[in-house]
Amino acid sequence: MVAGAPGGRSRNLVLAAMIFAVSMTFIDQTIVSIAVPQIQRELGLTSTGVQWAVNAYLLSLAALFAFGGRLADTMGHTRMVVLGVIVFAAASAMCGLTPKGTLAEGWIVAFRAVQGAGGAIMFPAALAIVVQTFELRERGRALALFFGIAGGLTAIGPILGGVLTQWTWRAIFWVNIPVALIALVLISVAKPTTDYRPARIDYRGLVLVAAGVALSVFGFQQSSVWGWGNPGIGICIGGGLVLLVAFAAVEARTASPLIEISIFRVRAFLVENAVLGIAMLVFIPFFFFASEYAQISLGKSPSNAGLVLLYFFLGFVVAAQIGGRMLDRVGAKRPVVLGCALAAVGFDLWARKVTGLDFSTQLWYIIIAGAGMGFMLGPATTDAVNRASRLSYGEATGITQTVRNYSASLGLAILGTVLVDGMRSHLKTSLIAQGLSPAQASAEAWRLSQSQESGASSAIPHFVRLDFADAIHTVILAMAGIMAAAAIVAFLGLHRGVQAESGTIAAVDAGAEPRA
Repeated sequence: MVAGAPGGRSRNLVLAAMIFAVSMTFIDQTIVSIAVPQIQRELGLTSTGVQWAVNAYLLSLAALFAFGGRLADTMGHTRMVVLGVIVFAAASAMCGLTPKGTLAEGWIVAFRAVQGAGGAIMFPAALAIVVQTFELRERGRALALFFGIAGGLTAIGPILGGVLTQWTWRAIFWVNIPVALIALVLISVAKPTTDYRPARIDYRGLVLVAAGVALSVFGFQQSSVWGWGNPGIGICIGGGLVLLVAFAAVEARTASPLIEISIFRVRAFLVENAVLGIAMLVFIPFFFFASEYAQISLGKSPSNAGLVLLYFFLGFVVAAQIGGRMLDRVGAKRPVVLGCALAAVGFDLWARKVTGLDFSTQLWYIIIAGAGMGFMLGPATTDAVNRASRLSYGEATGITQTVRNYSASLGLAILGTVLVDGMRSHLKTSLIAQGLSPAQASAEAWRLSQSQESGASSAIPHFVRLDFADAIHTVILAMAGIMAAAAIVAFLGLHRGVQAESGTIAAVDAGAEPRA
């Protein structure tokens, strides 16, 4: 074991360095979607190619998080953050240098996948550094800032993308380079030090978990292209799940496993990951669907559509700070349950207003939904990672991030299907009312549902705006139901009280029980 002073030179400087390091990964989750039409047009990409320019990053990120966490715990957290930042920045530069012509499609997809690998190496190590740097009673506040800024950057991505693409779409990748340089300078000055334990890497487990996650996430991503009726979707998702079950069985019998499966016997860790998995069905999909609603139904430009996300971020970042302090004071149960319930209420109230196409009547409900997500996200993640030993924070972070990304892919696939099917149904009804035959209405509804992504907002007919709003109403109601389910799981599964250094729960509320 290699040990060091957990605080480094300055805890706040360490925190700032880690925030700058991971900021690139959060921005890239949403910034590229804004530039998709320009990228496709300039490089001459196929529809499948441009889809993979977006999906390759998310797929690589999800598949390699567990490996990144294990690498950090065995080879050193700071070393892995630096490596991840360099890989991510280099891949970003290469994405921005994508040549035109026959090489374009393979080039940008490959380097987007490398970006994801860099993020998967970097993020678990960065979070583990923050956790080791701050004492248990201070982690809630520190990670509230960490996740508050990170969540805000996810929301800012589409706005920044809209501004940068007015110059060139390549700038959405190049913007990562100065951020990476700042992160490396801050790491060099702060010199974060953590404990880690050299150990063998379980490459058999790596192949199984990476293939299992990648195959099933690929199935979720392709559902919107192939359709759920395509047998390939079931084969991919089912095959991926079989590999993940095999991974769990192999890890339970491995001396130095990639993931200690026994950590799931810790009740709080299991419940927090269940809550995060349920909540992530909503969180990342929200950014995509809200942006589409703003552009199609409200008629906003891509850059102005990002303002919708800023209201969500406003509620998120403020509540994240309150939730972090609440975690330090009374434990995870109260902020997690309250946050999930508040998000459910916010989404439900917002859903009732979306068909009115008046954003002024919606913004407070968007803020409430964002506040709910801010309340629960940081405390749930922090409480889960706190359950690991000091030498396994990277591994625990890798698990939570794998769960989050896997769930986000599932949410995008399922809610995306609900949205498209609902829009086509509403469009067909509207077109029949305008005099088209059912067959003609079905064909035209399909065409319109495919064309809105790149169409100018001013050219979208009013009935299409209304029909899309009707479809998004159903999606947002589903989000409300999902967050209500997360609240129930948290309420029933989590114990009250603050986690003590010994791993038990300190009784800060009457009737608090020790952690199971």
